[in-house]
Formats: sequence, structure tokens, C-alpha cells
Amino acid sequence: MTSKNVDIAGEYFQAVQQGDLARVGELLDEQVVWHQPGANRFSGERKGRDAVFAMLGGMMEVSQGSFAIDKIDALMGNGDMVAASIHFAGRREDVSMSMDGVDVLRLKDGKIVEMWLFSGDQVAEDAFWGQ
Repeated sequence: MTSKNVDIAGEYFQAVQQGDLARVGELLDEQVVWHQPGANRFSGERKGRDAVFAMLGGMMEVSQGSFAIDKIDALMGNGDMVAASIHFAGRREDVSMSMDGVDVLRLKDGKIVEMWLFSGDQVAEDAFWGQ
């Protein structure tokens, strides 16, 4: 199952990089649980695909459409879990953010059912997104 989950996670990151939100939605379980780190307006736990899309839409709005995530190393699978080294960045007005992080996905029945995100510099990310 590990290699299938790694393949699905790879499809997710490819869809994110291409801005293919329809495909992202197909890969997220309807009841996905998303753990967003930090102490900013987007931090906390989101439950359900609609809540995740609302959060991502808010991030795109605040970053003036510039928020982007790129997978930077091979995905690592362990059963129903997949870890990804990522780089993410965004800008708004004269403020920018650019850092590495780690995303951990849990998959079940071909869908992403849970996601944990880790930021390389949480203080800087919180400052970028604001309250």
C-alpha cells in the first residue's frame, strides 16, 4: 500500500503545483482533517474539504494569488503515511515569505484523510499571514 499512497501523494503535489484545484478536491477525502500550524489567521484544525478550500482560498487572497508550494525531495512512505519536504512562498504588497517545511499526509482508500504541516520558521510565517 505504501507505493500506492506515495503515488497518490505525488498526484496531490503535482495538482497543487499546477493550480488544479479540481484534482486536489478529488484527492482529498470529503471529511479530511487539516492541521495548520502556528498562531495566525489560518492556524488550527480544519475539518472537511470545504473548510480546507475556504482556508486555501483565504491564503491565496491574502498573498494576492502568489502563494505556492513545491515538493523539493522524493516523497517518503510508511504504510498509510507519506512525508514530503516542501518549499512554500508568497508575497503581498512589500512583504514576502519563503521557507522550507514538511507536510505529512495520511491516506485511506486512495484519499488524503489527514494532513499535518510543519514550517521551517513559524514566527516568520505567522508574521506574513497575520491575525
